[in-house]
Amino acid sequence: MPNLREVSVGASFLITLREGLEVALVLAILVAYLVKTGRRSDVAAVWKGAVTATLMCLVGGIAFNAFVGEFEGKAEQFIEGTIAILAASVLTWMVFWMRKNARGLGAELRAQIDQANSTRALATIAFVAVLREGLETVLFLISAETASSSGSSVVVGGLLGLVVAAVLGRVVYAGGNRVNLRAFFNITGVLLILFAAGLFGKFFHEYRELFGFESGWLVDPTWTITSGAWSGGTFYDFMKGFFGWHNEAEHIRVIAYFAYLIPVGWAFLAGGPTGSTTRTSTIEKSPSRV
Repeated sequence: MPNLREVSVGASFLITLREGLEVALVLAILVAYLVKTGRRSDVAAVWKGAVTATLMCLVGGIAFNAFVGEFEGKAEQFIEGTIAILAASVLTWMVFWMRKNARGLGAELRAQIDQANSTRALATIAFVAVLREGLETVLFLISAETASSSGSSVVVGGLLGLVVAAVLGRVVYAGGNRVNLRAFFNITGVLLILFAAGLFGKFFHEYRELFGFESGWLVDPTWTITSGAWSGGTFYDFMKGFFGWHNEAEHIRVIAYFAYLIPVGWAFLAGGPTGSTTRTSTIEKSPSRV
Protein backbone atom coordinates (compact mmCIF):
# COMPACT_ATOMS: atom_id res chain seq x y z
CA MET A 1 0.00 0.00 0.00
CA PRO A 2 1.14 3.58 -0.51
CA ASN A 3 2.23 4.92 2.84
CA LEU A 4 4.01 7.95 4.14
CA ARG A 5 7.39 6.27 4.41
CA GLU A 6 7.32 5.47 0.69
CA VAL A 7 7.08 9.00 -0.60
CA SER A 8 10.17 10.36 -2.32
CA VAL A 9 11.91 13.46 -1.03
CA GLY A 10 11.20 15.37 -4.24
CA ALA A 11 7.47 14.70 -4.30
CA SER A 12 6.92 15.36 -0.60
CA PHE A 13 9.02 18.54 -0.78
CA LEU A 14 6.99 19.93 -3.67
CA ILE A 15 3.68 19.04 -2.02
CA THR A 16 4.44 20.58 1.36
CA LEU A 17 6.16 23.59 -0.21
CA ARG A 18 3.16 24.43 -2.37
CA GLU A 19 0.51 23.70 0.25
CA GLY A 20 2.59 25.23 3.04
CA LEU A 21 3.09 28.47 1.15
CA GLU A 22 -0.63 28.73 0.45
CA VAL A 23 -1.26 28.40 4.20
CA ALA A 24 1.49 30.92 4.97
CA LEU A 25 -0.02 33.41 2.52
CA VAL A 26 -3.47 33.10 4.07
CA LEU A 27 -2.13 33.55 7.60
CA ALA A 28 0.09 36.46 6.53
CA ILE A 29 -2.89 38.22 4.95
CA LEU A 30 -5.06 37.68 8.01
CA VAL A 31 -2.42 38.82 10.51
CA ALA A 32 -1.32 41.83 8.45
CA TYR A 33 -4.88 43.09 8.03
CA LEU A 34 -5.72 42.65 11.72
CA VAL A 35 -2.60 44.60 12.71
CA LYS A 36 -3.32 47.27 10.14
CA THR A 37 -6.90 47.79 11.35
CA GLY A 38 -5.92 48.02 15.02
CA ARG A 39 -7.06 44.53 16.01
CA ARG A 40 -3.71 43.16 17.11
CA SER A 41 -5.32 41.47 20.12
CA ASP A 42 -7.32 39.26 17.73
CA VAL A 43 -4.19 37.78 16.11
CA ALA A 44 -4.07 35.08 18.79
CA ALA A 45 -7.43 33.77 17.57
CA VAL A 46 -5.98 33.27 14.09
CA TRP A 47 -3.09 31.24 15.47
CA LYS A 48 -5.43 29.15 17.63
CA GLY A 49 -7.53 28.27 14.61
CA ALA A 50 -4.44 27.43 12.53
CA VAL A 51 -2.84 25.26 15.23
CA THR A 52 -6.09 23.37 15.87
CA ALA A 53 -6.49 22.59 12.17
CA THR A 54 -2.85 21.51 11.88
CA LEU A 55 -3.18 19.06 14.78
CA MET A 56 -6.40 17.63 13.34
CA CYS A 57 -4.75 17.07 9.96
CA LEU A 58 -1.71 15.45 11.55
CA VAL A 59 -3.76 13.03 13.64
CA GLY A 60 -6.18 12.35 10.80
CA GLY A 61 -3.36 11.74 8.33
CA ILE A 62 -1.59 9.25 10.60
CA ALA A 63 -4.85 7.42 11.31
CA PHE A 64 -5.89 7.29 7.65
CA ASN A 65 -2.48 6.07 6.53
CA ALA A 66 -2.59 3.30 9.13
CA PHE A 67 -6.12 2.37 8.03
CA VAL A 68 -5.40 2.04 4.32
CA GLY A 69 -2.20 0.13 5.09
CA GLU A 70 -4.23 -2.79 6.41
CA PHE A 71 -5.76 -3.70 3.03
CA GLU A 72 -4.40 -6.42 0.75
CA GLY A 73 -5.31 -8.03 -2.58
CA LYS A 74 -8.30 -6.62 -4.44
CA ALA A 75 -9.13 -4.21 -1.64
CA GLU A 76 -5.58 -2.84 -1.81
CA GLN A 77 -5.84 -2.30 -5.56
CA PHE A 78 -9.19 -0.58 -5.16
CA ILE A 79 -7.92 1.74 -2.42
CA GLU A 80 -4.69 2.60 -4.27
CA GLY A 81 -6.49 3.31 -7.54
CA THR A 82 -9.23 5.33 -5.87
CA ILE A 83 -6.78 7.44 -3.87
CA ALA A 84 -4.74 8.06 -7.03
CA ILE A 85 -7.68 9.31 -9.12
CA LEU A 86 -9.06 11.36 -6.23
CA ALA A 87 -5.67 13.00 -5.62
CA ALA A 88 -5.19 13.70 -9.35
CA SER A 89 -8.63 15.31 -9.53
CA VAL A 90 -8.09 17.50 -6.46
CA LEU A 91 -4.60 18.49 -7.64
CA THR A 92 -5.96 19.54 -11.03
CA TRP A 93 -8.75 21.57 -9.47
CA MET A 94 -6.35 23.20 -6.99
CA VAL A 95 -3.83 24.25 -9.65
CA PHE A 96 -6.46 25.88 -11.88
CA TRP A 97 -8.35 27.42 -8.93
CA MET A 98 -5.23 29.11 -7.61
CA ARG A 99 -4.32 30.45 -11.04
CA LYS A 100 -7.80 31.94 -11.40
CA ASN A 101 -8.26 33.29 -7.88
CA ALA A 102 -4.75 34.20 -6.66
CA ARG A 103 -5.13 37.88 -7.53
CA GLY A 104 -8.30 38.31 -5.48
CA LEU A 105 -7.35 36.11 -2.54
CA GLY A 106 -6.29 38.99 -0.30
CA ALA A 107 -9.46 41.01 -0.90
CA GLU A 108 -11.66 37.99 -0.18
CA LEU A 109 -9.92 37.24 3.12
CA ARG A 110 -10.04 40.89 4.21
CA ALA A 111 -13.77 40.94 3.50
CA GLN A 112 -14.20 37.87 5.71
CA ILE A 113 -12.29 39.59 8.52
CA ASP A 114 -14.50 42.69 8.22
CA GLN A 115 -17.57 40.48 8.60
CA ALA A 116 -16.18 38.52 11.55
CA ASN A 117 -17.76 39.92 14.72
CA SER A 118 -15.99 37.69 17.26
CA THR A 119 -12.66 36.02 17.93
CA ARG A 120 -14.36 32.68 17.35
CA ALA A 121 -15.30 33.77 13.83
CA LEU A 122 -11.70 34.82 13.16
CA ALA A 123 -10.41 31.50 14.47
CA THR A 124 -12.87 29.72 12.19
CA ILE A 125 -11.58 31.57 9.12
CA ALA A 126 -8.02 30.44 9.85
CA PHE A 127 -9.16 26.96 10.87
CA VAL A 128 -11.07 26.31 7.64
CA ALA A 129 -8.25 27.65 5.44
CA VAL A 130 -5.56 25.56 7.14
CA LEU A 131 -7.77 22.46 7.40
CA ARG A 132 -8.50 22.53 3.66
CA GLU A 133 -4.82 22.76 2.73
CA GLY A 134 -3.84 20.20 5.35
CA LEU A 135 -6.32 17.59 4.16
CA GLU A 136 -5.14 18.12 0.59
CA THR A 137 -1.56 17.60 1.75
CA VAL A 138 -2.44 14.34 3.50
CA LEU A 139 -4.20 13.05 0.39
CA PHE A 140 -1.32 14.01 -1.91
CA LEU A 141 1.36 12.52 0.33
CA ILE A 142 -0.45 9.21 0.66
CA SER A 143 -0.96 9.05 -3.10
CA ALA A 144 2.68 9.88 -3.91
CA GLU A 145 3.96 6.33 -3.69
CA THR A 146 7.29 4.78 -4.62
CA ALA A 147 8.39 1.24 -4.00
CA SER A 148 11.85 1.62 -2.53
CA SER A 149 12.43 5.02 -0.97
CA SER A 150 13.98 5.08 2.49
CA GLY A 151 11.76 5.39 5.53
CA SER A 152 12.99 8.91 6.29
CA SER A 153 12.41 10.33 2.80
CA VAL A 154 8.93 11.70 3.42
CA VAL A 155 10.00 13.27 6.71
CA VAL A 156 13.03 14.94 5.15
CA GLY A 157 11.21 16.16 2.05
CA GLY A 158 8.10 17.23 3.93
CA LEU A 159 9.98 19.14 6.62
CA LEU A 160 12.20 20.85 4.06
CA GLY A 161 9.12 21.92 2.11
CA LEU A 162 7.45 23.32 5.22
CA VAL A 163 10.59 25.17 6.32
CA VAL A 164 11.02 26.79 2.90
CA ALA A 165 7.30 27.62 2.82
CA ALA A 166 7.53 29.28 6.24
CA VAL A 167 10.53 31.34 5.14
CA LEU A 168 8.80 32.41 1.94
CA GLY A 169 5.67 33.25 3.91
CA ARG A 170 7.70 35.50 6.19
CA VAL A 171 9.28 37.17 3.15
CA VAL A 172 5.83 37.75 1.69
CA TYR A 173 4.57 39.22 4.98
CA ALA A 174 7.51 41.61 5.16
CA GLY A 175 7.44 42.38 1.46
CA GLY A 176 4.92 45.18 1.51
CA ASN A 177 1.81 45.90 -0.46
CA ARG A 178 2.10 43.73 -3.55
CA VAL A 179 4.25 40.65 -3.93
CA ASN A 180 4.73 38.87 -7.23
CA LEU A 181 4.22 35.13 -6.80
CA ARG A 182 3.23 34.29 -10.36
CA ALA A 183 6.47 32.50 -11.18
CA PHE A 184 6.24 30.27 -8.11
CA PHE A 185 2.65 29.22 -8.72
CA ASN A 186 3.18 28.74 -12.45
CA ILE A 187 6.30 26.58 -12.03
CA THR A 188 4.88 24.48 -9.20
CA GLY A 189 1.62 24.24 -11.16
CA VAL A 190 3.44 22.60 -14.08
CA LEU A 191 5.28 20.20 -11.75
CA LEU A 192 2.05 19.26 -9.98
CA ILE A 193 0.35 18.58 -13.31
CA LEU A 194 3.19 16.18 -14.16
CA PHE A 195 2.75 14.59 -10.74
CA ALA A 196 -1.02 14.28 -11.29
CA ALA A 197 -0.41 12.66 -14.69
CA GLY A 198 1.54 9.93 -12.92
CA LEU A 199 -1.36 9.43 -10.51
CA PHE A 200 -3.81 9.22 -13.42
CA GLY A 201 -1.69 6.47 -14.97
CA LYS A 202 -1.50 4.69 -11.62
CA PHE A 203 -5.31 4.71 -11.41
CA PHE A 204 -5.57 2.77 -14.68
CA HIS A 205 -2.81 0.40 -13.60
CA GLU A 206 -4.46 -0.44 -10.29
CA TYR A 207 -7.96 -0.82 -11.71
CA ARG A 208 -6.61 -3.01 -14.52
CA GLU A 209 -5.26 -5.33 -11.86
CA LEU A 210 -8.46 -5.01 -9.82
CA PHE A 211 -10.62 -6.27 -12.68
CA GLY A 212 -8.14 -8.99 -13.66
CA PHE A 213 -7.25 -7.53 -17.06
CA GLU A 214 -3.93 -9.37 -17.52
CA SER A 215 -3.61 -10.09 -21.25
CA GLY A 216 -3.60 -8.19 -24.52
CA TRP A 217 -1.67 -5.34 -26.06
CA LEU A 218 -2.71 -2.79 -23.42
CA VAL A 219 -0.95 -4.70 -20.66
CA ASP A 220 2.26 -5.29 -22.60
CA PRO A 221 5.17 -3.06 -21.51
CA THR A 222 5.83 0.00 -23.66
CA TRP A 223 9.50 -0.27 -22.69
CA THR A 224 11.62 -2.51 -20.48
CA ILE A 225 14.70 -1.07 -18.78
CA THR A 226 16.64 -3.51 -16.62
CA SER A 227 19.84 -1.64 -15.83
CA GLY A 228 21.09 1.86 -15.18
CA ALA A 229 19.67 4.86 -13.34
CA TRP A 230 16.27 4.51 -15.02
CA SER A 231 15.70 1.01 -13.59
CA GLY A 232 16.53 1.42 -9.91
CA GLY A 233 18.28 3.49 -7.28
CA THR A 234 17.86 7.00 -5.93
CA PHE A 235 17.18 8.67 -9.28
CA TYR A 236 14.62 6.00 -10.17
CA ASP A 237 12.87 6.47 -6.82
CA PHE A 238 12.77 10.22 -7.39
CA MET A 239 11.30 9.91 -10.88
CA LYS A 240 8.78 7.29 -9.76
CA GLY A 241 7.60 9.25 -6.75
CA PHE A 242 7.55 12.58 -8.57
CA PHE A 243 6.44 11.81 -12.13
CA GLY A 244 5.07 8.26 -11.97
CA TRP A 245 7.98 6.80 -13.97
CA HIS A 246 8.22 2.99 -14.26
CA ASN A 247 10.91 0.94 -15.94
CA GLU A 248 8.27 -1.50 -17.25
CA ALA A 249 5.20 0.67 -17.77
CA GLU A 250 2.39 -1.07 -19.63
CA HIS A 251 0.70 0.57 -22.64
CA ILE A 252 -2.49 1.42 -20.76
CA ARG A 253 -0.51 3.32 -18.13
CA VAL A 254 1.50 5.29 -20.69
CA ILE A 255 -1.60 6.10 -22.74
CA ALA A 256 -3.43 7.29 -19.62
CA TYR A 257 -0.44 9.43 -18.61
CA PHE A 258 -0.39 11.37 -21.87
CA ALA A 259 -4.19 11.37 -22.20
CA TYR A 260 -4.17 13.47 -19.02
CA LEU A 261 -0.94 15.41 -19.50
CA ILE A 262 -1.52 16.74 -23.04
CA PRO A 263 -4.96 18.38 -22.62
CA VAL A 264 -4.48 19.49 -19.01
CA GLY A 265 -0.95 20.77 -19.61
CA TRP A 266 -2.06 22.62 -22.72
CA ALA A 267 -5.01 24.18 -20.88
CA PHE A 268 -2.73 25.37 -18.08
CA LEU A 269 0.03 26.75 -20.30
CA ALA A 270 -2.41 28.33 -22.77
CA GLY A 271 -4.40 29.98 -20.02
CA GLY A 272 -1.83 32.65 -19.26
CA PRO A 273 0.02 33.44 -16.03
CA THR A 274 -1.40 33.08 -12.55
CA GLY A 275 -4.17 35.52 -11.75
CA SER A 276 -3.64 37.75 -14.78
CA THR A 277 -0.82 39.54 -16.53
CA THR A 278 -0.55 41.83 -13.52
CA ARG A 279 1.19 41.03 -10.28
CA THR A 280 -0.47 38.71 -7.79
CA SER A 281 -2.14 40.72 -5.04
CA THR A 282 -1.56 39.14 -1.67
CA ILE A 283 -0.91 41.47 1.25
CA GLU A 284 -1.84 45.12 1.58
CA LYS A 285 -0.48 47.05 4.52
CA SER A 286 -0.81 50.61 3.27
CA PRO A 287 -3.48 52.63 5.18
CA SER A 288 -4.72 53.96 1.84
CA ARG A 289 -5.81 50.44 0.92
CA VAL A 290 -8.02 49.57 3.87
